[in-house]
Amino acid sequence: MTSPALEAFPPDTAAIPGSAAACPAPPGVPDPLGLLDVFGEDFVREPHPWLELLRTESPVHHDPGTGLWLVSRHEDIRRVLLEPEDFLPDNAQHAVTPLPVSVLRILARAGFTLPPALANNGTESHAGLRRLVTRFFHARRVEEAVPVIERTAEELLARARTPLDTAGSCDLFASYAQILPCRVLMELLGIEGIEPATLIRWSDASLELFYGRPSPERQPELAALVGDFHRWLTATVRGGAVPEDSFIGALRRHRLPGGEPLDVRTAVAACFFVFIAGQSTTGQLIATVLRRVSTEPGLWVRAGAEPGLAEAWVEEVLRREPPVTTWRRVTARDLSLGGVRLPAGAPLLLMLIGSGSDPEVFPEPATMCPHRPNIRHHLAFGAGRHRCPGASLARTEAAVALRVAARALPGLRPAAGPTEPPMLGLLSFRAPLEVPVSVA
Repeated sequence: MTSPALEAFPPDTAAIPGSAAACPAPPGVPDPLGLLDVFGEDFVREPHPWLELLRTESPVHHDPGTGLWLVSRHEDIRRVLLEPEDFLPDNAQHAVTPLPVSVLRILARAGFTLPPALANNGTESHAGLRRLVTRFFHARRVEEAVPVIERTAEELLARARTPLDTAGSCDLFASYAQILPCRVLMELLGIEGIEPATLIRWSDASLELFYGRPSPERQPELAALVGDFHRWLTATVRGGAVPEDSFIGALRRHRLPGGEPLDVRTAVAACFFVFIAGQSTTGQLIATVLRRVSTEPGLWVRAGAEPGLAEAWVEEVLRREPPVTTWRRVTARDLSLGGVRLPAGAPLLLMLIGSGSDPEVFPEPATMCPHRPNIRHHLAFGAGRHRCPGASLARTEAAVALRVAARALPGLRPAAGPTEPPMLGLLSFRAPLEVPVSVA
């Protein structure tokens, strides 16, 4: 007999809060990477040696720790992304760590569901929803938003001056990289009446619950935050005072292919994805860019002065160290990929971070080389019908954040410390959790 709490998850969405089903490797498949742990400190801290080993030794590799097939070559990843009929997005938002019944009940009490909307949507409704999202993040609208990004960046950096002046150091992640995209997103989407810190806390909890390896003790805490996030989104979509020309207003007016209005659950699922992708992953990109550029001798000042240099470095960071490191797909039928025969239902993990360092596409991949002639061939934003609709905004925000910071704090340098800053190490997300800096 099904628990009433679990009945809140309809049959088509019940798998979303659970884990992706493992697909065992067929007998005889070699395992030269038996020590690989995609959540391990050595992989999170320096993934590229492992990724090179994957590409050369086992480019379509079954990982017993997650039950996923790791796909690491640029050619194979691109094929998966461009063939959505054979490689379905259905598992894109599944929790990688199984959620116990007690945690599922917390989510069920909040009415939490994630029906197909954007990243996990392989149905005919995807195209219309994607067009709706793209209208709010297309190139012209992003260009018009540059003054908003610059103004917000300058305000946040002015506040950061206080700890820099008094203590000689500060953390640009918490005070700048993390909050800048949240405030910009709220302004672009017409979101009011909530603190950016609350949205950030909810988004971070969502990423950790669904893409992390939280302990059984931490899972209920995260689920409660995710439930609060979902309740707020549902209330906002159903009756919140938002402008008709806002993103949520557009969702309310949206019609599905059959002409019926978009249901509340799907509208909330779209908001859930857009809010997290638009703030958390962009903040992670900004943090990585700031950290990387500040460690290159002489580059920080140049990034604020030379036209186009900030944009070029953002693109190179996206190639080598993208914040979205992996993405998932599941095979729709029996097929071959990279010379490996896979059954229908095989869950794949596309190693986007490794594809940007594939020497077959990028010569000398370990060398940071802005203005590479083929730099846009990286797959940091995906490809095909599910390519990130917010790519232009993320690129622009990161470049503006770097340029404004370099101009406002020309004497900035990484703060000296006994250890490297901690890293976010989730299944699909990687970035420094601190950007400690000081001034000369």
